[in-house]
Amino acid sequence: MRVWLVSVMVGAVCCVGMGNSLVHGKGADDTELAQLLIELLRAGRAVVSEHQSLINDASKGEKGFTDKFLVSQVLDKFKAKTRMDLSRPQGIPHAEILLAMLESQHEAVREAQLIINKQGIAFKGFVPSVFGRKTGQKLFVKTGIGIKLTGIDYRFSGNKPDDFEAEVLRMFADPRHPKGQRYAKVTMLNGNPVMRVMDPEYASASCLTCHGGPKGERDMSGMKKEGWKEGDLAGAISVILPLR
Repeated sequence: MRVWLVSVMVGAVCCVGMGNSLVHGKGADDTELAQLLIELLRAGRAVVSEHQSLINDASKGEKGFTDKFLVSQVLDKFKAKTRMDLSRPQGIPHAEILLAMLESQHEAVREAQLIINKQGIAFKGFVPSVFGRKTGQKLFVKTGIGIKLTGIDYRFSGNKPDDFEAEVLRMFADPRHPKGQRYAKVTMLNGNPVMRVMDPEYASASCLTCHGGPKGERDMSGMKKEGWKEGDLAGAISVILPLR
């Protein structure tokens, strides 16, 4: 019941007071919003990762991995990380935009539901990176905020780092850079002021199934493995917030 109520509430929020672009003031408030969006995206990707074997189970049709299930899990993970309960958004900073992110995740799973429940097929192509990409695309349409996964070893062309991202990725790869420390900067993009925030990502054990060794071997998707080791820099989540 809680998830259904949240889903309805999110849909209402996304339809009221939100055009296809939201702008923000400059300062620490924007880096806070960017970090919260990153945490929400990470929560969703973690849920997909934790249930990857279920999603790819060719013996099952209906799996119970639904949009409502994902939202329920994301709410719990986000609350554990931030102590913010988005099922009760009143008074939460940036609630309108955070709920737009939640709705974007909801839609990404809902649109993939038929393939997720397809019996007789193992690899469905619905992996954390695909979930993250589709979520980011939907959030941009709703809010004008850009969020994507990027890295030097990108597989999808839309994840290719731009000049700013490539420079920050080089900084993250420098052993002198404190591990896990994000980078934020107000700059110009296409003639407009933006806040850019990047948060490094490191390879976990679950990443190595597709991205580990041996380097060059084909993974379950048919792509060549990168040869990462656990703890290696895998890339970053990049956020672009339009500013006034």
